[in-house]
Amino acid sequence: MPIRIHPENPRIFEFRGKPLMLLTATEHYGAVMNRPFRYERYLRDAAGLGMTMTRLFVLFRELQSACNPYSTCKPESPDYVSPFLRTGPGKAQDGEPKFDLDRPNPEFYERLHGFLGLASELGVIVELTLLSNTYADNIWALNPLNPANNVNGLSTIPWPDYMSLRHPAVFQRQAAHVRRIVEETNRYDALFYEICNEPGGGLAGDGNPTPSEVNDWQRALAEVIRETEAGLPNRHLIAGQEAFHWSPFEQMSTLSFHDMPLDVVNMHPLPNTTYEGRAFHMGEFMSKQLALRPLRDYCLATRHEPKPLNLDEDNVASQYKDVGGWTIHRKRAWTALLSGAHYDYIDFSIINYCETGTEESRRCVRSWFGHLSRFVHGLDLVAGRPMPGLVTGAPDHVLDAAFGAEGRGAAVYLADEREADQPGAGEPITGAITLDLPVGPHAVACFSPESGQESPSVTIIGGPGARIELPAFRHDLALRITPR
Repeated sequence: MPIRIHPENPRIFEFRGKPLMLLTATEHYGAVMNRPFRYERYLRDAAGLGMTMTRLFVLFRELQSACNPYSTCKPESPDYVSPFLRTGPGKAQDGEPKFDLDRPNPEFYERLHGFLGLASELGVIVELTLLSNTYADNIWALNPLNPANNVNGLSTIPWPDYMSLRHPAVFQRQAAHVRRIVEETNRYDALFYEICNEPGGGLAGDGNPTPSEVNDWQRALAEVIRETEAGLPNRHLIAGQEAFHWSPFEQMSTLSFHDMPLDVVNMHPLPNTTYEGRAFHMGEFMSKQLALRPLRDYCLATRHEPKPLNLDEDNVASQYKDVGGWTIHRKRAWTALLSGAHYDYIDFSIINYCETGTEESRRCVRSWFGHLSRFVHGLDLVAGRPMPGLVTGAPDHVLDAAFGAEGRGAAVYLADEREADQPGAGEPITGAITLDLPVGPHAVACFSPESGQESPSVTIIGGPGARIELPAFRHDLALRITPR
């Protein structure tokens, strides 16, 4: 049976009979499309560190920009492995032969099956992203479905129309692509599908598709997935999000939980993400902002929704391949998981010929995510829920996130929420927290998110306003609290 939503807790997953949280510091989704990338090394290393997820694009390729580093999703044109065979005649806009959309590329499917087979063997869940926003003319120019890049006689369209039903011939090609991928991959259990990466509508200018049109397009593609799997052995989860609004930017999410054909809600933690009329500023793209409180509060605001929330593709500081940037993502990952959400960060240290990261990224962010994975999977995930009222007092500048089950114990994450440019950020924090615990003795152990080390436990007596003296810590600290 493929990964499914846990029958006893709709905010987490069940995989091979065990509860599962999705957590990854993943390469940038081009493991199959980028020929030199040795995905075997990447997957084995990720699994060994405790990563439970990776994300995979199967068509979209991207351009490098001033604030978006080189990655596996930006292959050199001769190394781009598409689902379609390059046959010509004529050259595509990247200088290589044009694609024939009627001819599958054997090399692509060999790599795809190799990747998914090894991920399944290792127990790493793959979020397979079928299509993507194309963003601008220069990125649309790379797409095999652009009529200038194939020999199949498609009509020229404005790039925003790609995410709509306005052009039946284009949609038929998109549907055929989705159907073929689903048929080829139905056998794998460590897999779910995402319809489209970052769907958006309402771009400034006359006549561009609205978010509603983009959502109708996504609904039609979801139906293609469901109809295709109806005649196959397995049924997989579908993930995604409703279309955002380009101008002015608003990333809506209420429909994603309520009125879209989605099993899993993927939200990229961005500014002006809205839910039920409330806006959350979760950090600017590649800004090195921490924005920890709005990220936590968005997770908590949606915690009652009966669908998993996956904070997919957090890029708030990912271009900063240093301890400062990695520490921001460590804090955001811990906050997300202990607020009941799942978390995906792009680790740009993983590129061609460097599939396990750099020595420094392995020592820092990749090890840190391993510590978090082991910690969270040691909790009672099935009974556990976010506990926003558990901590009643904390030192100045400390944000808390708590997760647990009444009467069974809890985990508390404490983080310095000051931005890097604020006075005192990152300096040692001392003091105590107070909690409303059940009356009786409790064992309390401290856990370091940086080192992965856990202290011997001490006993405190619970009750309203129970007090725990904290050891001095920098940036963050976790507590494990268990009734004796």
